[in-house]
Amino acid sequence: MKPSLNPWLVNPDEYPADGYSSDQLEFLLAYAVLAPSNYNTQPWLFRINAADVEVHADRRRAIRVIDPYDRELTLSCGAALFNLRTAAEYFGHRYEVELLPDAGNANLLARFRLGLKAETGAEDILLFHAITQRRTNRQPFQPDPLPAELREELTQAAAAEGAWLKFIDGEDARANVADLVAEADRRQWADKHFRQELANWVRTKPETAPDGITAHDHGVKDWLAFAGPALIRTFDRGGGEAARDREIAAHSPTLAVLGTEKEDWPAWLAAGQALQHVLLAARAQNVWASFLCQPIEVPELRGQLTETLGLSGYPHVLLRLGFGPEVPPTPRRSPRAMLIHHTDQSHA
Repeated sequence: MKPSLNPWLVNPDEYPADGYSSDQLEFLLAYAVLAPSNYNTQPWLFRINAADVEVHADRRRAIRVIDPYDRELTLSCGAALFNLRTAAEYFGHRYEVELLPDAGNANLLARFRLGLKAETGAEDILLFHAITQRRTNRQPFQPDPLPAELREELTQAAAAEGAWLKFIDGEDARANVADLVAEADRRQWADKHFRQELANWVRTKPETAPDGITAHDHGVKDWLAFAGPALIRTFDRGGGEAARDREIAAHSPTLAVLGTEKEDWPAWLAAGQALQHVLLAARAQNVWASFLCQPIEVPELRGQLTETLGLSGYPHVLLRLGFGPEVPPTPRRSPRAMLIHHTDQSHA
Protein backbone atom coordinates (compact mmCIF):
# COMPACT_ATOMS: atom_id res chain seq x y z
CA MET A 1 0.00 0.00 0.00
CA LYS A 2 1.33 3.43 -0.93
CA PRO A 3 1.86 5.65 2.13
CA SER A 4 -0.33 8.34 0.56
CA LEU A 5 -3.26 5.90 0.59
CA ASN A 6 -2.91 4.96 4.26
CA PRO A 7 -5.52 7.53 5.38
CA TRP A 8 -8.18 5.43 3.62
CA LEU A 9 -7.39 2.51 5.97
CA VAL A 10 -8.59 4.20 9.14
CA ASN A 11 -9.90 1.55 11.52
CA PRO A 12 -13.12 2.44 13.38
CA ASP A 13 -12.27 -0.11 16.07
CA GLU A 14 -9.50 2.23 17.21
CA TYR A 15 -11.90 5.03 18.15
CA PRO A 16 -10.99 6.25 21.67
CA ALA A 17 -14.51 5.94 23.08
CA ASP A 18 -13.27 6.45 26.65
CA GLY A 19 -10.68 9.09 25.76
CA TYR A 20 -10.67 12.84 26.04
CA SER A 21 -12.86 14.87 23.67
CA SER A 22 -9.73 16.21 21.96
CA ASP A 23 -8.56 12.64 21.22
CA GLN A 24 -11.97 11.73 19.85
CA LEU A 25 -12.08 14.83 17.67
CA GLU A 26 -8.64 14.10 16.25
CA PHE A 27 -9.78 10.57 15.39
CA LEU A 28 -12.89 11.89 13.63
CA LEU A 29 -10.71 14.10 11.44
CA ALA A 30 -9.38 10.94 9.80
CA TYR A 31 -12.79 10.71 8.12
CA ALA A 32 -13.17 14.42 7.42
CA VAL A 33 -10.05 14.47 5.21
CA LEU A 34 -11.51 11.82 2.88
CA ALA A 35 -13.89 14.38 1.34
CA PRO A 36 -13.56 15.28 -2.36
CA SER A 37 -11.90 18.46 -3.65
CA ASN A 38 -11.19 19.86 -7.09
CA TYR A 39 -7.74 18.76 -8.35
CA ASN A 40 -7.50 16.86 -5.05
CA THR A 41 -6.20 20.04 -3.42
CA GLN A 42 -7.53 19.10 0.06
CA PRO A 43 -7.98 22.80 0.96
CA TRP A 44 -8.77 22.45 4.66
CA LEU A 45 -7.07 22.85 8.01
CA PHE A 46 -8.25 21.98 11.50
CA ARG A 47 -7.55 23.28 14.98
CA ILE A 48 -8.40 20.99 17.89
CA ASN A 49 -9.41 22.65 21.14
CA ALA A 50 -10.36 21.04 24.45
CA ALA A 51 -14.01 20.57 23.51
CA ASP A 52 -14.31 21.43 19.81
CA VAL A 53 -12.55 21.39 16.47
CA GLU A 54 -12.39 24.32 14.07
CA VAL A 55 -12.64 23.83 10.30
CA HIS A 56 -10.50 26.36 8.43
CA ALA A 57 -10.09 27.11 4.73
CA ASP A 58 -6.51 26.62 3.56
CA ARG A 59 -6.38 29.35 0.94
CA ARG A 60 -2.80 28.49 0.03
CA ARG A 61 -4.44 25.62 -1.84
CA ALA A 62 -6.94 27.76 -3.70
CA ILE A 63 -7.26 27.41 -7.48
CA ARG A 64 -7.75 31.04 -8.42
CA VAL A 65 -8.31 30.74 -12.17
CA ILE A 66 -11.41 28.54 -12.09
CA ASP A 67 -12.44 29.37 -8.52
CA PRO A 68 -11.62 33.06 -8.00
CA TYR A 69 -14.06 33.52 -5.11
CA ASP A 70 -13.24 30.21 -3.33
CA ARG A 71 -16.72 28.86 -3.94
CA GLU A 72 -15.49 25.36 -4.80
CA LEU A 73 -12.93 25.53 -1.99
CA THR A 74 -15.76 26.27 0.45
CA LEU A 75 -17.84 23.41 -0.96
CA SER A 76 -14.92 21.06 -0.32
CA CYS A 77 -14.65 22.23 3.29
CA GLY A 78 -18.40 21.73 3.65
CA ALA A 79 -18.00 18.16 2.40
CA ALA A 80 -15.27 17.56 5.00
CA LEU A 81 -17.61 18.95 7.66
CA PHE A 82 -20.34 16.52 6.62
CA ASN A 83 -17.89 13.61 6.96
CA LEU A 84 -17.07 14.89 10.45
CA ARG A 85 -20.77 14.97 11.33
CA THR A 86 -21.36 11.50 9.88
CA ALA A 87 -18.46 9.98 11.82
CA ALA A 88 -19.65 11.58 15.06
CA GLU A 89 -23.13 10.13 14.54
CA TYR A 90 -21.71 6.68 13.83
CA PHE A 91 -19.73 6.70 17.08
CA GLY A 92 -22.85 7.69 18.99
CA HIS A 93 -22.44 11.39 19.61
CA ARG A 94 -24.73 14.34 19.33
CA TYR A 95 -22.95 17.44 18.11
CA GLU A 96 -23.27 21.16 17.57
CA VAL A 97 -22.07 23.01 14.47
CA GLU A 98 -21.57 26.75 14.37
CA LEU A 99 -21.01 28.06 10.85
CA LEU A 100 -18.85 31.13 10.23
CA PRO A 101 -18.48 31.76 13.98
CA ASP A 102 -16.01 34.67 13.76
CA ALA A 103 -16.86 37.58 11.48
CA GLY A 104 -13.27 38.78 11.80
CA ASN A 105 -11.74 35.53 10.54
CA ALA A 106 -12.90 34.55 7.06
CA ASN A 107 -10.79 31.39 7.15
CA LEU A 108 -12.71 29.94 10.10
CA LEU A 109 -15.64 28.26 8.38
CA ALA A 110 -17.10 26.16 11.18
CA ARG A 111 -16.75 25.12 14.79
CA PHE A 112 -17.76 21.55 15.61
CA ARG A 113 -18.44 20.45 19.18
CA LEU A 114 -19.19 16.92 20.37
CA GLY A 115 -22.26 16.53 22.54
CA LEU A 116 -23.90 13.84 24.65
CA LYS A 117 -24.21 10.23 23.67
CA ALA A 118 -26.95 9.34 21.17
CA GLU A 119 -28.29 6.30 19.37
CA THR A 120 -26.72 5.38 16.04
CA GLY A 121 -29.33 4.89 13.32
CA ALA A 122 -29.30 2.61 10.30
CA GLU A 123 -28.70 5.52 7.92
CA ASP A 124 -25.79 6.73 10.09
CA ILE A 125 -24.13 3.34 9.66
CA LEU A 126 -24.64 3.24 5.88
CA LEU A 127 -23.33 6.76 5.33
CA PHE A 128 -20.36 6.21 7.63
CA HIS A 129 -19.15 3.07 5.88
CA ALA A 130 -19.56 4.81 2.52
CA ILE A 131 -16.94 7.44 3.51
CA THR A 132 -14.00 5.09 2.94
CA GLN A 133 -15.62 3.58 -0.18
CA ARG A 134 -16.37 6.85 -1.97
CA ARG A 135 -14.20 7.70 -4.96
CA THR A 136 -14.42 10.02 -7.93
CA ASN A 137 -14.91 7.45 -10.67
CA ARG A 138 -14.09 8.63 -14.20
CA GLN A 139 -14.51 5.19 -15.78
CA PRO A 140 -17.40 4.39 -18.16
CA PHE A 141 -20.63 3.53 -16.36
CA GLN A 142 -23.16 0.85 -17.19
CA PRO A 143 -26.16 2.14 -19.21
CA ASP A 144 -28.61 1.42 -16.39
CA PRO A 145 -30.14 4.62 -15.00
CA LEU A 146 -30.63 5.15 -11.28
CA PRO A 147 -33.88 3.67 -9.90
CA ALA A 148 -36.62 6.22 -9.25
CA GLU A 149 -36.62 5.52 -5.51
CA LEU A 150 -32.86 6.19 -5.30
CA ARG A 151 -33.24 9.43 -7.21
CA GLU A 152 -35.84 10.52 -4.68
CA GLU A 153 -33.53 9.51 -1.81
CA LEU A 154 -30.70 11.60 -3.23
CA THR A 155 -33.03 14.55 -3.78
CA GLN A 156 -34.07 14.36 -0.14
CA ALA A 157 -30.44 14.06 0.97
CA ALA A 158 -29.62 17.37 -0.72
CA ALA A 159 -32.76 19.02 0.68
CA ALA A 160 -31.85 17.91 4.20
CA GLU A 161 -28.75 20.12 3.99
CA GLY A 162 -30.51 23.14 2.49
CA ALA A 163 -29.75 22.50 -1.19
CA TRP A 164 -31.57 21.13 -4.21
CA LEU A 165 -30.74 18.34 -6.64
CA LYS A 166 -32.26 18.34 -10.12
CA PHE A 167 -31.93 15.37 -12.47
CA ILE A 168 -31.41 16.16 -16.15
CA ASP A 169 -33.87 14.13 -18.17
CA GLY A 170 -34.69 14.10 -21.86
CA GLU A 171 -32.38 13.87 -24.86
CA ASP A 172 -32.54 17.57 -25.69
CA ALA A 173 -31.62 18.68 -22.16
CA ARG A 174 -28.77 16.20 -21.96
CA ALA A 175 -27.46 17.25 -25.36
CA ASN A 176 -27.58 20.92 -24.37
CA VAL A 177 -25.67 20.21 -21.16
CA ALA A 178 -23.11 18.11 -23.04
CA ASP A 179 -22.60 21.02 -25.45
CA LEU A 180 -22.01 23.40 -22.52
CA VAL A 181 -19.46 21.01 -21.01
CA ALA A 182 -17.59 20.88 -24.32
CA GLU A 183 -17.69 24.65 -24.75
CA ALA A 184 -16.37 25.15 -21.22
CA ASP A 185 -13.49 22.78 -21.95
CA ARG A 186 -12.55 24.75 -25.05
CA ARG A 187 -12.64 28.08 -23.20
CA GLN A 188 -10.69 26.86 -20.20
CA TRP A 189 -7.94 25.16 -22.19
CA ALA A 190 -7.52 28.21 -24.41
CA ASP A 191 -6.50 30.16 -21.29
CA LYS A 192 -2.78 29.74 -20.56
CA HIS A 193 -3.39 30.66 -16.92
CA PHE A 194 -5.83 27.75 -16.61
CA ARG A 195 -3.28 25.38 -18.12
CA GLN A 196 -0.58 26.63 -15.78
CA GLU A 197 -2.79 26.20 -12.73
CA LEU A 198 -3.86 22.72 -13.78
CA ALA A 199 -0.24 21.73 -14.44
CA ASN A 200 0.69 22.84 -10.93
CA TRP A 201 -1.56 20.11 -9.52
CA VAL A 202 -0.62 17.32 -11.93
CA ARG A 203 1.65 14.75 -10.32
CA THR A 204 4.15 12.82 -12.44
CA LYS A 205 4.85 10.40 -9.57
CA PRO A 206 1.40 9.85 -8.06
CA GLU A 207 2.69 6.88 -6.06
CA THR A 208 4.55 9.29 -3.75
CA ALA A 209 2.43 12.46 -3.93
CA PRO A 210 -0.10 13.03 -1.11
CA ASP A 211 -2.33 15.31 -3.22
CA GLY A 212 -3.04 16.40 -6.79
CA ILE A 213 -4.09 14.40 -9.85
CA THR A 214 -2.37 12.23 -12.42
CA ALA A 215 -1.64 13.27 -15.98
CA HIS A 216 -3.56 10.20 -17.10
CA ASP A 217 -6.76 11.75 -15.71
CA HIS A 218 -6.41 14.45 -18.35
CA GLY A 219 -5.80 12.21 -21.31
CA VAL A 220 -2.00 12.18 -21.30
CA LYS A 221 -0.75 8.76 -22.36
CA ASP A 222 1.05 6.72 -19.71
CA TRP A 223 4.34 6.82 -21.58
CA LEU A 224 4.17 10.63 -21.69
CA ALA A 225 3.06 11.02 -18.10
CA PHE A 226 6.52 12.08 -16.96
CA ALA A 227 6.13 15.21 -19.13
CA GLY A 228 2.47 15.72 -18.26
CA PRO A 229 2.73 19.16 -16.62
CA ALA A 230 4.90 20.50 -19.43
CA LEU A 231 2.47 19.23 -22.06
CA ILE A 232 -0.49 20.73 -20.26
CA ARG A 233 1.20 24.13 -19.90
CA THR A 234 2.30 24.25 -23.53
CA PHE A 235 -0.52 22.82 -25.61
CA ASP A 236 -4.16 23.83 -25.88
CA ARG A 237 -5.78 20.42 -25.73
CA GLY A 238 -9.27 21.89 -25.48
CA GLY A 239 -10.54 20.24 -28.65
CA GLY A 240 -9.70 16.76 -27.43
CA GLU A 241 -10.97 17.41 -23.92
CA ALA A 242 -14.20 18.88 -25.27
CA ALA A 243 -14.86 15.89 -27.53
CA ARG A 244 -14.13 13.42 -24.74
CA ASP A 245 -16.18 15.18 -22.07
CA ARG A 246 -19.09 15.82 -24.42
CA GLU A 247 -19.24 12.10 -25.12
CA ILE A 248 -19.09 11.33 -21.40
CA ALA A 249 -21.88 13.78 -20.58
CA ALA A 250 -24.12 12.75 -23.45
CA HIS A 251 -23.86 9.03 -22.64
CA SER A 252 -23.87 9.12 -18.86
CA PRO A 253 -26.76 7.06 -17.48
CA THR A 254 -27.70 9.81 -15.02
CA LEU A 255 -26.82 13.51 -14.86
CA ALA A 256 -27.82 15.82 -12.03
CA VAL A 257 -27.05 19.34 -10.91
CA LEU A 258 -26.84 20.43 -7.28
CA GLY A 259 -27.43 24.00 -6.19
CA THR A 260 -28.82 26.45 -3.67
CA GLU A 261 -31.31 29.30 -3.69
CA LYS A 262 -28.68 31.79 -2.51
CA GLU A 263 -25.13 32.63 -3.49
CA ASP A 264 -23.11 33.36 -0.36
CA TRP A 265 -20.75 31.70 2.12
CA PRO A 266 -23.47 29.91 4.15
CA ALA A 267 -25.03 28.62 0.93
CA TRP A 268 -21.68 27.31 -0.26
CA LEU A 269 -21.11 25.48 3.01
CA ALA A 270 -24.63 24.06 2.77
CA ALA A 271 -23.96 22.95 -0.81
CA GLY A 272 -20.75 21.19 0.23
CA GLN A 273 -22.51 19.29 2.98
CA ALA A 274 -25.37 18.45 0.60
CA LEU A 275 -22.92 17.24 -2.03
CA GLN A 276 -21.24 14.85 0.38
CA HIS A 277 -24.59 13.64 1.71
CA VAL A 278 -25.63 12.84 -1.86
CA LEU A 279 -22.31 11.16 -2.70
CA LEU A 280 -22.36 8.98 0.40
CA ALA A 281 -26.03 8.05 0.01
CA ALA A 282 -25.29 7.09 -3.61
CA ARG A 283 -22.18 5.10 -2.71
CA ALA A 284 -24.11 3.22 -0.02
CA GLN A 285 -26.22 1.91 -2.92
CA ASN A 286 -23.15 0.98 -5.04
CA VAL A 287 -23.49 4.09 -7.20
CA TRP A 288 -20.38 5.96 -8.32
CA ALA A 289 -20.04 9.63 -9.18
CA SER A 290 -17.74 12.01 -11.00
CA PHE A 291 -17.86 15.71 -11.77
CA LEU A 292 -18.46 17.73 -14.94
CA CYS A 293 -18.40 21.18 -13.38
CA GLN A 294 -16.64 23.03 -16.20
CA PRO A 295 -19.72 24.99 -17.39
CA ILE A 296 -20.34 26.09 -13.80
CA GLU A 297 -16.76 27.38 -13.56
CA VAL A 298 -17.23 29.66 -16.60
CA PRO A 299 -19.58 32.49 -15.48
CA GLU A 300 -21.31 33.00 -18.84
CA LEU A 301 -21.93 29.29 -19.27
CA ARG A 302 -23.15 28.95 -15.70
CA GLY A 303 -25.88 31.41 -16.60
CA GLN A 304 -26.70 29.45 -19.75
CA LEU A 305 -26.90 26.21 -17.76
CA THR A 306 -29.29 27.83 -15.30
CA GLU A 307 -31.49 29.14 -18.12
CA THR A 308 -31.36 25.96 -20.21
CA LEU A 309 -32.46 23.76 -17.33
CA GLY A 310 -34.87 26.27 -15.80
CA LEU A 311 -33.04 26.12 -12.49
CA SER A 312 -34.12 28.07 -9.44
CA GLY A 313 -31.11 29.65 -7.79
CA TYR A 314 -27.45 28.89 -8.36
CA PRO A 315 -25.91 25.63 -9.63
CA HIS A 316 -22.71 24.52 -7.92
CA VAL A 317 -21.98 20.96 -9.06
CA LEU A 318 -22.77 18.96 -12.19
CA LEU A 319 -22.73 15.27 -11.31
CA ARG A 320 -22.46 12.13 -13.37
CA LEU A 321 -23.91 9.11 -11.55
CA GLY A 322 -24.04 5.43 -12.35
CA PHE A 323 -22.96 1.86 -11.74
CA GLY A 324 -19.43 1.01 -12.79
CA PRO A 325 -16.15 -0.75 -12.03
CA GLU A 326 -14.14 -0.36 -8.85
CA VAL A 327 -11.45 2.33 -8.85
CA PRO A 328 -8.64 2.94 -6.37
CA PRO A 329 -8.69 5.84 -3.92
CA THR A 330 -6.78 9.05 -4.52
CA PRO A 331 -3.85 10.09 -2.31
CA ARG A 332 -4.43 11.96 0.93
CA ARG A 333 -2.24 13.94 3.27
CA SER A 334 -2.01 12.74 6.83
CA PRO A 335 -4.69 14.32 9.04
CA ARG A 336 -1.94 15.47 11.40
CA ALA A 337 -0.35 17.43 8.56
CA MET A 338 -3.55 19.49 8.41
CA LEU A 339 -3.61 20.54 12.06
CA ILE A 340 -3.14 24.15 13.11
CA HIS A 341 -1.25 24.27 16.36
CA HIS A 342 -2.13 26.88 18.94
CA THR A 343 1.32 28.44 18.62
CA ASP A 344 0.79 28.96 14.89
CA GLN A 345 -0.96 32.28 14.20
CA SER A 346 -0.39 32.30 10.43
CA HIS A 347 -3.79 30.72 9.70
CA ALA A 348 -5.72 32.06 12.67
